[in-house]
Order: sequence, then C-alpha cells, then structure tokens
Amino acid sequence: MGKQKEFTGVVVSDKMQKTVVVKTMHLSRHAKYSKTIKMHNKFKAHDEKGIAKLGDTVVITETRPLSKDKRFIVKNVIKKFQKTEVAAPEEIV
Repeated sequence: MGKQKEFTGVVVSDKMQKTVVVKTMHLSRHAKYSKTIKMHNKFKAHDEKGIAKLGDTVVITETRPLSKDKRFIVKNVIKKFQKTEVAAPEEIV
C-alpha cells in the first residue's frame, strides 16, 4: 500500500452535513508555450466534527471511499478565515 496523498486547500463550501468542498491550487507549465498556469481541483472531504468553515485553510488526506464522491478527510485546520469588517463611511452633515 502506498503513501496517502495530502493536499492543502481552502474550503469553498460547507453547506453539507459532515462534508466540505476544498479547492486546491497548483502551478503547471504549458507543454507548448511554456507559460505557467494556475490550475485547481475541488475535492469533497469528510468533516466529522464540523470544524472547517467557509474560507478556512485545511489539510486533507486520502482515505477509503466514503461515498460516491468523498475520498478525503479533513486532517486539521491550518488557518481560520478572518472576516474583516468594513467601517461604514461617516454621514456628511
């Protein structure tokens, strides 16, 4: 049995129960034009405790198939998403 794959990505959806959608990014070089291209994949990951929320950076690891689409579990949350409040402009009197 080989080593399990691990990816780091951002949670783009947490609307399902015990499941999050994680978007991973990687750079690839175009074969013909040699331009660096940003590519992404989306993986559904099992989140038993519901610790990952929208915008969080997480590490997911490969596991046995849990459902039709789920092949990963959330290992840990690296960084919580910080929502910044934008102050409303003061009214002009």
